[in-house]
Amino acid sequence: MGLSVPAVAVLLVALLCLDPHGRVGSAPICAHGPSGCHVPSLADLFDRVIQHSARMHSLSNDLHSEFEQYFLPSKNHIGKIYRKCHTSNILTPNGKENAQKLAREELTEVILKLLMAWRDPLFQLHQSMAHQQDFNSFSSNKALEMGDMAHELRKGVEKVAEKMRVLGMLGNSVTGLSAAEAMLPLSDSGEAMSDYELLYCFRRDSNKVQNYLKILKCRIVPEHDC
Repeated sequence: MGLSVPAVAVLLVALLCLDPHGRVGSAPICAHGPSGCHVPSLADLFDRVIQHSARMHSLSNDLHSEFEQYFLPSKNHIGKIYRKCHTSNILTPNGKENAQKLAREELTEVILKLLMAWRDPLFQLHQSMAHQQDFNSFSSNKALEMGDMAHELRKGVEKVAEKMRVLGMLGNSVTGLSAAEAMLPLSDSGEAMSDYELLYCFRRDSNKVQNYLKILKCRIVPEHDC
C-alpha cells in the first residue's frame, strides 16, 4: 500500500531536516519528525565543531605517526624540524591563560586564520603523497580527508561566529585571511621532509584550534562542561 499524501509530506520534511554528511554547519536537527525539528543552540554548534576538531587532530596524529614509523627512521630526522611552520606569522596565544585573555573576536579570528591558512598546503600535501610510490593510497586518502575536514570545520566555525553575532556576543570585526594571505609559500626542502614538516605543523595547529575552541566555548557558554 502506498503512503498517503500527508505521510509523504512528513517524510520529505524530516529528510530535509537531516544532515546526512555529519557536517558541522547549522542544519536543523529532527528528533521526532518535523514537529521535533529545531535550530541548534550555540552550545550545540560549539559541541559539533569541537568534536570535529578532535577527529581532525586525531587523524593528523595518525598520519604523522605513520610517516615517522615508515619513512624517517633511516633518515634520522625524527623530532627535527628545520624551519618555522608556514603559519608562524599568525600570532597565536601561547598557553591556556594567554588564550583566555584574548577578546572573543580576537580568538575567533585566530581560529579562522589558522584553518584558512591550511587550505592550499593540505591540498598540496595530498597531491605530493598521491604521486609518491612510498605512500599507499590509504595514507594519501587520509591527507585528502584532513583537507576536507579543515574546510568543513572552517565553515562550522563561521556558523558559530554568525550565531554569536546574532546573539550580540560578537562584533562584526572578525575576518579570516585574504586570498593572498591564504596562499602561503611552502619550503623548498626535499619532498619527503616537506611532507613531514607539513604533517608536524598541521598536527600542532589542529591541536591549537581544538584547544582554542574549547576555551571560547567555556567563555561563551560556561555552564556547559567547563
